[in-house]
Amino acid sequence: MSFFSRLETRARQIDSLLCVGLDPHSSDLAEDTAGAARDFCLRMVEATADVAAAYKPNAAFFEVLGPAGCAALQEVIAAVPQDIPMILDAKRGDIASTADAYARSAFYTYGAAAVTVNPYLGYDSLQPFLEDPERGVFLLCKTSNPGAGDLQDLWVSGEGVEPASMPLFQHVARLAQTWNQADNLGLVVGATQPESLRLVRLVAPDLWILAPGVGAQGGDLSAALRHGLRPDGLGMLLPVSRGISRSRNMRQAAFDLRQAVNVQRQALAAHLHPPSAHSDQGAG
Repeated sequence: MSFFSRLETRARQIDSLLCVGLDPHSSDLAEDTAGAARDFCLRMVEATADVAAAYKPNAAFFEVLGPAGCAALQEVIAAVPQDIPMILDAKRGDIASTADAYARSAFYTYGAAAVTVNPYLGYDSLQPFLEDPERGVFLLCKTSNPGAGDLQDLWVSGEGVEPASMPLFQHVARLAQTWNQADNLGLVVGATQPESLRLVRLVAPDLWILAPGVGAQGGDLSAALRHGLRPDGLGMLLPVSRGISRSRNMRQAAFDLRQAVNVQRQALAAHLHPPSAHSDQGAG
């Protein structure tokens, strides 16, 4: 089963697009140790496992704790139920044997099902990550940091493509749509960028989008879903970390987030597919 087939199965089974971010900020830990980081994440997994379509640990918060932190990350990934995809947020990007080593590290050393990757070095830097259809890649496309526009918003042109010119991030999305030969390539587009989500969907109608920014970053949930969802009501994962981890009741916070997303999905579905005027009439 391809990575995104697996993800879609999970999302449909539990009716959720929630991706729980496992980001053990030192300020949230009882002590700044690998053991505390591991226990913090395991509590989040235990509280949210029945509503999480996926989990997304950020490698940096573990790697900063040294070898013990890396071991803690392995333990956290191994503890997640097998039917829940695990996305390692590591933003890798390199070429040749180095890219291959990064891919093996993410998928086999850590045991992640998918990883975030930087597209700046081009397709050959992605190939080692895409070789196994059961392992997924989320390609950085349009991020929400202040400096994103330094490169991502630059306009580029291409021969024989429509539109003839577009922002670089939209070009990345267009390329990703063509590169997704094994149903294991998606995109990262900030939920704080609804217009960017719209432009990405124009050229990448099929791809799954990891859309951080709902919650602590203040993204407009309704606008993000309106521009980012596919017509089938899927195709987006919404990562939330602090909005769950810093709540008094993590389980309830996760349930409330899923419900808020689903209310918006249902409203959009009703708008796209209004009931037929004859749907309530009998056959005769």
